[in-house]
Amino acid sequence: MSELREVYRAVSPAEFFYKYREIAGFANPVRAVYQTIRELVENALDATDVHGIPPDVKITVRKADETQDFYQITVEDNGIGIPPNIVPNAFGKVLFSSKYVLRQSRGMYGLGVKMVVLYAQLTTGRPVEIITSKSGYKRIYYFKLRIDVNKNEPVVIEAGSWRKTRDWHGTIVSVTIEGDWNRAKSRVLEYLYRTAVVLPYANIVMVTPENEIVYYPRIVNIMPKPPVETKPHPQGTDLEFMNSLVKNTDFKTIEELLVKSFQSIGDVTAKQILQTAGIDPNKKPSELSDNELLSLINAMKTYDKYKPPSSRALSPLGEEIIKAGLKRAFNPEYVDAVSRRPGAYSGHPFIVEVGIAYGGNTPIGEDKPVVLRYANKIPLLYDEATDVISEVVKEDINWENYMISFPAPLLILVHICSTKIPFKGVGKESIADIPEIRREIKLGIMEVTRGLKQFLSKKIREEEAKRKAEAVAKYIPEVAKSLAVILADESNLNALRKEIISKLTTIVARKTGVSFDLLHGIVKSIEAEA
Repeated sequence: MSELREVYRAVSPAEFFYKYREIAGFANPVRAVYQTIRELVENALDATDVHGIPPDVKITVRKADETQDFYQITVEDNGIGIPPNIVPNAFGKVLFSSKYVLRQSRGMYGLGVKMVVLYAQLTTGRPVEIITSKSGYKRIYYFKLRIDVNKNEPVVIEAGSWRKTRDWHGTIVSVTIEGDWNRAKSRVLEYLYRTAVVLPYANIVMVTPENEIVYYPRIVNIMPKPPVETKPHPQGTDLEFMNSLVKNTDFKTIEELLVKSFQSIGDVTAKQILQTAGIDPNKKPSELSDNELLSLINAMKTYDKYKPPSSRALSPLGEEIIKAGLKRAFNPEYVDAVSRRPGAYSGHPFIVEVGIAYGGNTPIGEDKPVVLRYANKIPLLYDEATDVISEVVKEDINWENYMISFPAPLLILVHICSTKIPFKGVGKESIADIPEIRREIKLGIMEVTRGLKQFLSKKIREEEAKRKAEAVAKYIPEVAKSLAVILADESNLNALRKEIISKLTTIVARKTGVSFDLLHGIVKSIEAEA
């Protein structure tokens, strides 16, 4: 009997995700089309609104081969552009990114666009093409490249540049993948639609393979405040992070390192933490032993007088933008939005925003509201059942307390922004159940729903007053006619009747709160029928 021989070897990040692309959202040709467009659009939006530029994004999808299901997907933006020396690694090195900083952005892992390039290599073998330039640059740069999967390195096939004829800045990315456009189309259109709901300050246009044009024009000129990079919060640190920090620092003392490397730590706080850890404040960071590092981390985590993490790293949409997007999308009878106060979990700041739309063109929820989920301005379309937002809507809110019975034309929009969204997977479609976040979602929904309850109560009172007014109004013509006969002669009978109708209508309108014009219209219709 032969002995089984085991072979051990390491794989590069590129090779790992090349083989296990399903965990990044590229499970099949349908999902791959959606995921490709989503990754490229999110990069385009991060290159614009994160830097205070009103986004202009154009997506083009066209059939690239008549005999095979190959599609060329091109996304163009007016963002900050990419320096030419960065382009190869930005598109050809997995886990290389500008987003490994404490600042809100759509991307998190430095993976998305590289997965698109890997999937293109896997299915069509065609390289990615990039055209880019920054504002103030005199030239536009072009690259054609692929990824060396074994080495996790970019392979530049072609590169060039040409002089600008105008001060264009932005990036154009074009890839050719195998996909099922016909089945993916509805999901892609839904993604763009939901993106437009929370980005009324963006111009988004798409040209489909059928030459259909989908266009969401900019309708507001206000934009969210761009996020600002911040230092880490001490409650979010760990042993490995601190170990790396002390080995790669130029600070001369451990006290200086704590004060200069973390938010919410000043001189007094640093001394208290180091005293608890039993460490000399003047000790060199590189001289800390493993036990001292562990004591330091424990002291930092147990200290309970920190200020909350700074929210400057976040870029919430704001109530006006959410309401503008909901009004354009659904033209509701009632719309409202709230941005909750910043919260924190494990040292990471977050803000929950909730919008509500009722009536108008709002879709009808059969047993609960229709829910639009967003994380860092990204619409989440898949894995809804396992998302904490869906769980709160279904389990934590008693809708009958707010005078809502289903089916009802009710929609709830929930946006969570954070420097670290607790996604359940790298596909970034479902948010984990973090108690602090769940509580803020519940409170945000309850806050906007209280306003809806007041609206519905007022609407019920108005409808009841209208019914009473209508019941009284039907007698006004007869009463006016009788009074006119009693008080007038034949010469001014009609004029007096009209005057009495007007006065009686005014009295009924004042007593019931129903508009004079509405009651007057009812009276005229009764007279016409008579």
